[in-house]
Amino acid sequence: MRSVNHVASRARRKKTMKQAKGYWGRRKNVWTVAKNAIEKGMQYAYRDRKVKKREYRALWIQRINAAVREYDLSYSQFMGQLKAANVEINRKVLADLAMNHPDAFKAVVDLAKK
Repeated sequence: MRSVNHVASRARRKKTMKQAKGYWGRRKNVWTVAKNAIEKGMQYAYRDRKVKKREYRALWIQRINAAVREYDLSYSQFMGQLKAANVEINRKVLADLAMNHPDAFKAVVDLAKK
């Protein structure tokens, strides 16, 4: 008779089934379906942690672009002028200034234009 570690295998399945909580239909209560759904979900989660960073950067760029258009500049011209003026502010902070502190953003634009 072979020895089978039911405690460990049950614990492993319980862990997976707990992760499937909230899924719809058989994905939440049938082991093989739930296991596949969880694996796929984990793949998406891993991939999208990287995609999230790209999407935020794109959003910041759009916000900066919209804000500098008021000062007759394009995004690329503005970033070029910032680099030439040796101003090192990242896009996240620039976008925040553009949205929430227009006076401070104007000061940065004036600094870049000099």
